[in-house]
Amino acid sequence: MRRRHLLPIALCLPLTRLAWAQQQPATSEPEEDEDTPQALPHYKVSAARLQAAVAERFPLRYPLEGLMNLDVQVPQLRLLPALNRMGAEMAVLAAGPALQRRHQGTLEVEFALRYEASDHTVRAHQLRLARLQFPSLQPDVVALLNTYGPALAERTLLEVVLHTLRAQDLALPETMGMQPGSITVTSEGLTIGFVPKAR
Repeated sequence: MRRRHLLPIALCLPLTRLAWAQQQPATSEPEEDEDTPQALPHYKVSAARLQAAVAERFPLRYPLEGLMNLDVQVPQLRLLPALNRMGAEMAVLAAGPALQRRHQGTLEVEFALRYEASDHTVRAHQLRLARLQFPSLQPDVVALLNTYGPALAERTLLEVVLHTLRAQDLALPETMGMQPGSITVTSEGLTIGFVPKAR
């Protein structure tokens, strides 16, 4: 007899928490205490997963009008929580008819992130060139390369997919009438917050 009374109570508890979650303001660090209502759902992506995703696109070759080729190696991502942005540093190898030998340089960029609803991806957005440097090249050649710097930065990382949310990642929020909203850069990776769908 006692089990029959306990079963409905056990089933009601998750539904009560779900109703509470729909009424709470979004936070990036929800309380884990069982006595407090749960915040809106969120989804975390580790820095390692971001690094693995971006590495799939590289190395990348960028030809410069028959003068030389720039081979961009796998970016090393940096998290910039204070700016809510990310950074990337890439080794760049320059070689071709205009150069006597291969030269190694670095390309540094910063970018924001956006969510693309059509394919459930997190993409690099609002990309900014921080530095393109080749220590062993003549200053006039470096100046020439820097004119291509913004285009090189955009070609390498603009709108590059850093993460794709799977159907199972979105299943629970969708039952609550929610969709991905904010993207917050933390010291460990990204936190994607969910917001109510527009009606």
